[in-house]
Amino acid sequence: MKQKTLLTTFFSRFFILFLNFGLVIYTTNFWGSEGKGSISIVIADLTVISFFANIFVGSSMSYFASRYKIEEILPFAYLWSVITGISIPLLFSFSHAVPYSGYLISLSVLTSLLTANVNLFVGQKNITMFNIYTILQQLIHIIFIIIIVYLINISSIEAYFMAQAGCLGLLFLTSIFQIVKPGMLKRISFSGATGKKLFSYGWKTQLSAFLQFLNNRLSFYFLEYFRGMVSVGVFSVGIAVSEAVWTISRSLSVILYADVINTASPHQAIEKTKISLRISFLITLLFIAVMLIIPARVYSFIFGKDFSQTKEIVLLLAPGILAIAVSNIIGYYFAGINKLRILNVKALIGLIFTLVSSFLIIPKWGIRGACIITSLSYCLSSGLLFWRFYRITEFRFRDYFLSKAEMGILMKKLQKK
Repeated sequence: MKQKTLLTTFFSRFFILFLNFGLVIYTTNFWGSEGKGSISIVIADLTVISFFANIFVGSSMSYFASRYKIEEILPFAYLWSVITGISIPLLFSFSHAVPYSGYLISLSVLTSLLTANVNLFVGQKNITMFNIYTILQQLIHIIFIIIIVYLINISSIEAYFMAQAGCLGLLFLTSIFQIVKPGMLKRISFSGATGKKLFSYGWKTQLSAFLQFLNNRLSFYFLEYFRGMVSVGVFSVGIAVSEAVWTISRSLSVILYADVINTASPHQAIEKTKISLRISFLITLLFIAVMLIIPARVYSFIFGKDFSQTKEIVLLLAPGILAIAVSNIIGYYFAGINKLRILNVKALIGLIFTLVSSFLIIPKWGIRGACIITSLSYCLSSGLLFWRFYRITEFRFRDYFLSKAEMGILMKKLQKK
């Protein structure tokens, strides 16, 4: 793992973290807890749709980018993006009322198209472009919100989704010019064998991701049913604050994944994984400590009086957030070596625990119950992944702490930056 790439990714994630907080603060203060709850539900629906789309546009794009030509895999991704982005929101509408369904369709299609392009960069080990587009998704979204709200004078929640759609559309068009080369359109082909491999790898990784998402967000739907949309809004802000620290571990995971799928040596892959474990553990621990030091009244001042429980939510979620931040690294290692079964088992165990516990606890304890269930579920599923990883390698406590030499190298790099 190149130190320059690692540090660049770290600083880009830190900037994204800053932008995420800014967006959360703005939405909670401008649209309130109910408005934030509505946004959270739509984004949750969008995430569900993306799991189906990511069968072709997600990890399979990265995994096969070095194994096939772009014109052999990208057409599958684009076609699948349009099909799932339109059909799945329509299927949702038959089962329940879908708020802002028009925006949900456009966001689904555009998100998938852009995701395909960004994941191609990962497969080509072009982490710089991955970082740039990840930052721009947040930055341009915020800029467009400001334009729509204060220049066009649209102050409803629709402004949020309009800005997001405009941002995704602009970035997709920009990335197209960087990916498509002269003469490539003439070489586009749809091979049944290629499509089968993309689908086989994609559905396995997405099954795990979908189960993990349900594990992460099932509490939203239970809270909405038992306690109403306001509770969802309050809980979602606490979740957003806590999970913001995952931007670091997820970025490290992407770098690790790009390295593992392009590394022939199993020993090197394991050593790179352990380096990522150390960094993810220490940085996440630091961020959690900072969030717990901040007084509760500061959270209320930042997000509004409706969100006085944010500090308590962060405290209850902290153990699970730390566990997931580290297990994300191990999960991407297994995905990189195409060992996907353990990821599905891990996510399924967490989901079953969440499902059963939510029925029993959330009706009585509300937001506090949702926090406890979520944190315990994270720890349980992560524990299984730790156990499996350390069955194939020696467990060492120093895997989670930087050596003096590594600290010296890191400080020198930081000083240069």
